[in-house]
Amino acid sequence: MSSQDASAAREDAQAFIETFQAIKGEVSRMMVGQDAVIDGVLTALMAGGHVLLEGVPGLGKTMLVSSLGRAVDLTFSRIQFTPDMMPADVRGTSVLVETEGGGHELQFEEGPIVANLVLADEINRATPKTQSALLEAMQERQVTVGKRTIVLEEPFCVMATQNPVEQEGTYPLPEAQLDRFLFKLVVGYPAEADYKEILRRTTGGTDVELSAVSKGKTVNKMRKIVRSVPVPEHAEDYAIRLVMATQPGSRYAPALVNRYVALGSSPRGAQALLLGAKVKALLAGRFAVAVEDIQAVALPVLRHRMMMNFEGLSEGVTSEKVVSEVLGSVEANAGAPV
Repeated sequence: MSSQDASAAREDAQAFIETFQAIKGEVSRMMVGQDAVIDGVLTALMAGGHVLLEGVPGLGKTMLVSSLGRAVDLTFSRIQFTPDMMPADVRGTSVLVETEGGGHELQFEEGPIVANLVLADEINRATPKTQSALLEAMQERQVTVGKRTIVLEEPFCVMATQNPVEQEGTYPLPEAQLDRFLFKLVVGYPAEADYKEILRRTTGGTDVELSAVSKGKTVNKMRKIVRSVPVPEHAEDYAIRLVMATQPGSRYAPALVNRYVALGSSPRGAQALLLGAKVKALLAGRFAVAVEDIQAVALPVLRHRMMMNFEGLSEGVTSEKVVSEVLGSVEANAGAPV
């Protein structure tokens, strides 16, 4: 890399850090604590991926996404999923409207999926038929209704929430749908020290008003910077080995995986590892991915891309435990995969 290219890379990294921190700072005016979750949501947004937020009610999942929509000047829509919702309620449909001359004509009304930032609230309450309405939009960045195809404006991001506790009236997301999410972030209870500040902000007489500190064009620019971050061969090989280590029967799979995992991560998991790692590298002021960047995003990338077998489910083996085992067993400087 020439000195001129190195200087441009440093400028890009600095611009990325400033944009990231500005958005995080504005969102944090509403959200108390949950730094790791806020970082994860912003990392996915900058990497061009979607996020699944899992946690019990009342932890601020919906508030986090709506706050992000206000902190960045994006078109925002919220879909409250229910068992009786139909795919047309998500994608849009043609409706009969009256014209000026007294006649009638069909007009297409776009659904809430046509937005920059889409909050899919309680996504596991919708039936699989309705859940599948998101698949094309999340993967292809377009929506097809009949013969009409709508190309979604970038940046486009789906942030879905789900409650892991309630089972009545819920429909677990299938593996193909889960795989479309770059990250799965688990939202935990706030720390004791955060409760007072939460109560002051939510029960006091002053409302927190958020301002837009960034725009969609800026997010698109940041995404291009992320894509331009180089990945050294040893880091790329490490990401491949991590993904292969989640696959039962592979040469890198530890005993825990071979015994308890039915299905491991696909190549999409390796793509997500590198995209998330590129964001981590930029935030560290580096313009190249390191192994520690991949390790930093391994849990949110891989925790939803594995399926436990019957023995694993019966013994309560979690995907988090499997990811921890994989990280401990895969060597960072081993030879290239074969």
